Amino acid sequence: MNRTAPRHSTLLLALMALAALYTWWFLHDRHWLATQLVFTAPPLLLAIALRLGWRRAPFWSGVLALGWFSHGVMSAWSHPETLRLALLEIVLSLVVVTVVSLPGLRARFGKRSP
Repeated sequence: MNRTAPRHSTLLLALMALAALYTWWFLHDRHWLATQLVFTAPPLLLAIALRLGWRRAPFWSGVLALGWFSHGVMSAWSHPETLRLALLEIVLSLVVVTVVSLPGLRARFGKRSP
């Protein structure tokens, strides 16, 4: 069985959930188009790229997830009214980072043959 299939499915779902979260979060924002281009488009495009088989999509998802995590922490800290959305953003970004880091962690800390 291919070990990347469950990992890619989890990553795909997390990216789509982030895109949906940002769409909901900024639905009535004054700068709607800007928020959609900055927040919603990247996870959506990465989900599409992952689905189409672009090999670098997991890497770039992990890189951008660090920014999403930071945004969630800043929003949770400075805007109590968005605490639930920010916490969901933090959890989803941590899922992305974890999923894309697993192959490297397994390679580094996995069992080695003699």
